[in-house]
Amino acid sequence: MKKIIYVFCAACLALGSCSTGEGAAGAAARLFGGSSEALLFLNCRAASEDEVQFEFSRPVKIKSLSFEPNITVVLIEEGSTVKVRLNEVQQPGKEITADILAEDPDRNTINVLIQFRARNNRMPEIVINEICTEYSNSAAGKKEEFIEFKMKSDGNLGAIRMVIMGNTDATKKTVYEFSSAEVKKDEYAILHLRTFDQSNKDEYGDNLDESKGLNASPTARDFWMPGETKLLHKTAAIYVLDQDDRVIDAVMLSENADNWWTKDYFAETAEFLFKQGAWKSADGKICGPKDAVISAGTTNTRTVCRDETVEDSGMAKDWYVTAKSSATPGKLNNPKRLN
Repeated sequence: MKKIIYVFCAACLALGSCSTGEGAAGAAARLFGGSSEALLFLNCRAASEDEVQFEFSRPVKIKSLSFEPNITVVLIEEGSTVKVRLNEVQQPGKEITADILAEDPDRNTINVLIQFRARNNRMPEIVINEICTEYSNSAAGKKEEFIEFKMKSDGNLGAIRMVIMGNTDATKKTVYEFSSAEVKKDEYAILHLRTFDQSNKDEYGDNLDESKGLNASPTARDFWMPGETKLLHKTAAIYVLDQDDRVIDAVMLSENADNWWTKDYFAETAEFLFKQGAWKSADGKICGPKDAVISAGTTNTRTVCRDETVEDSGMAKDWYVTAKSSATPGKLNNPKRLN
């Protein structure tokens, strides 16, 4: 999930003034030939299994650097992109906190505390396989919305990100980021989009029957979104990202078969997924609502399913809405169709 970045800045000048804005510090910086612009931290990324890169708005020297958990640093290459070589390969998708203090040639300093995930070069080929858009609360108990995945190869889920854009949210939202978990080809995993109680446990270990719930599976990995806020709607864009912001798989849903999206952010997302080669219309163009999977008629037991007997085309023809009582979280999709 999205990490909080704490940044502390100061422009340290001869007269003892500490500021990164205009005013006395800016005037003094210009007087001595320096820059009055604030030194900015731009990004942090795991470039490889043993290298982390920190990007700044201009070249810097590193005054101090530490990691939690503790990791020994072998080499630091300074500049506007600081390259840090670690002493060993980290666990794929392992969550790490970096505390870095940097200084530019004008003695402006910046202290950044940031969380990131170790590089995962073993991400599996993964597809979105079943989508439950509706919540229910009956005498039998509560059933949450869910997204099921199927593994098309062996690998590790660490640092794979799940994005859902719903019809009430105009921003791209990473709703879940996986920690390290080994998976095998043809296995299923379920991301449940609400958590009801302590029995809803993330299954990162070997026990696949640890998590309880009406939609939990005893044979597939179950993962749970905290809280009970509705995240998924019948009109939505759902996609999976790797650590380089490349789309691994995607699906677009629409409740209505209209020609044009009523929200600009859906049109923008359709164009983004088209350019990534992840989703398109039947005639090979950018997806409109009529080119999405039509989700009208879905319930908590009538889910949107991928046809597991065909190759992924990145088009709506691969998908269908199941018949009543045909949801199969963690199992082969039910071939019975609503229409």
